[in-house]
Amino acid sequence: MTTDADLTRTASNRFGLPDLGFGLGLRTNHYSHITTHWPNVDWFEIISENFLDTGGRPLHFLDEVRERYPVVMHGVSMNIGTTDPPDDTFLRKLKALVDRIGAPWMGDHVCFTGVNGKNGHDLYPVPYHDASLAHLIERVRHVQDVLERPLVLENPSTYVTFASSTLHEADFIATLARETGCALLLDVNNVHVTCKNHDLDPEDYLARLPLDHVVQIHIAGHTDRDTHCIDTHDDFLIDPVWALYEGVQRKAGPIATLLEWDAHIPDFAVVYAELQKARGYRERALSGAPR
Repeated sequence: MTTDADLTRTASNRFGLPDLGFGLGLRTNHYSHITTHWPNVDWFEIISENFLDTGGRPLHFLDEVRERYPVVMHGVSMNIGTTDPPDDTFLRKLKALVDRIGAPWMGDHVCFTGVNGKNGHDLYPVPYHDASLAHLIERVRHVQDVLERPLVLENPSTYVTFASSTLHEADFIATLARETGCALLLDVNNVHVTCKNHDLDPEDYLARLPLDHVVQIHIAGHTDRDTHCIDTHDDFLIDPVWALYEGVQRKAGPIATLLEWDAHIPDFAVVYAELQKARGYRERALSGAPR
């Protein structure tokens, strides 16, 4: 469990946002265990949309958790890449929740989730070219103005590309971060999945990103279908993803780490043990010990 002193831990990012340590996604499967045992987890992350239009037990539970742990918000429907007008009603709901729980930052994805007012309930990639980049820069600035909190954007896992794309995905994200001043959530599993699906070099991908913008890392398992990978969040991490994680921590210094496990969720003890592996990899990286 994170204490007030822990929140002053030196972080490596340019924003002065804290290194929260090692966290887990807050999932209903584990509500009972968490509120009974109050485990030694540094922080939790919520899916923002699960708490926007509901009250009662979900918010009661969230209020209990936030009294004992820092809670970060991570969304899946900000729709930052859409051509629809900004949904300021949705953004104001997000801001109200941010203010309620005191979240240090608010995250979402470099993607679009719908168009013409329809939600596709998935994370769709945007084309990577100058016009799309200019559009997202304008959108991100607007969102940051409304939320009045650090916006943290995550690299997506992608399965298709656009013929019109002229920029490397990592260069697109890097420029977006530098031009808007937004922070980044680096999902190292997504890097692995995207690079395998599009025959890219994951080390080159990471080298193109401004790691001083990264305030949070996601780690997770995925499904490998030989010809392609799917970001399923339903298994243990594989060694190549652990290697990417350790390499980032070695290069960038301490960065808050969140383990995602969203399908076929095992007992809390299993998820907790996987999170402890991350602690070991980071300690080795920061000590300078060889891999």
